[in-house]
Amino acid sequence: MNTAIDKNIAHLVKALRTPTIGRVYADLADQARQAGWSHEEYLAAVLDRQVTDREANGTSLRVAGAHFPGIKTLEEFNTDYQPGLRRDVLAHLATCSFVAKAENVILLGPPGVGKTHLAIGLGIKACHSSYPVAFDTASGWANRLTAAHHSPTGIEAELKRLRRYRLLIIDELGYLPFDSQTANLFFQLVAARYEQGSILITSNLAFGRWGEIFGDDIVASAMIDRLVHHAEVLPLDGESYRTRTRRELLTDKDHQTK
Repeated sequence: MNTAIDKNIAHLVKALRTPTIGRVYADLADQARQAGWSHEEYLAAVLDRQVTDREANGTSLRVAGAHFPGIKTLEEFNTDYQPGLRRDVLAHLATCSFVAKAENVILLGPPGVGKTHLAIGLGIKACHSSYPVAFDTASGWANRLTAAHHSPTGIEAELKRLRRYRLLIIDELGYLPFDSQTANLFFQLVAARYEQGSILITSNLAFGRWGEIFGDDIVASAMIDRLVHHAEVLPLDGESYRTRTRRELLTDKDHQTK
């Protein structure tokens, strides 16, 4: 071991902010000597470890910063319970090209059919693709927008801050109606994101009933118009997954006791 060289490498690693290289360069150097790697092969191996660690750390930070209510992946989603869900469309959405194009995704269906699971799964895919994501329920977003509206800087400052998120996820739209002021704030959010950033919405109500959510059919129509112009709309149906699972458990217990 050359102490002078090691000290110099330690200094360079600190200056470049590449801690992984500092941890692995010596072991990889031994491996390179034993395997007869070229200088280029050794350099590629060292840089690959640094980039891999940096990307993994970045993904972890983005997932934590999104504030998902839990971790759900697309791979865990059982598409057998959704025979009407087009697998090719879901696979395309999983590439997150819709985020790159500032397009939207709307998941419509009754409670318990997997809308939130799919929303989180797509959000995590976006995090892995280096896109910042922000997740909240519709009520949570309403509170956030209302607080911003009443703050000294106003709603415009909040909408500007939200631009850093390439994907906003609004979950459970439709469970609670909004007053006219909140409806207007949601419209401003959708209008500000139009062709600028992606929105993913889950709702238990069909578009025709969104007037009930926002208390105004005109506002709802204007919002829907902007959302669906560049969007993939996925209708989900069937029985609640939670209800079905509960019934299957009870059926299994029934059989065991007979």
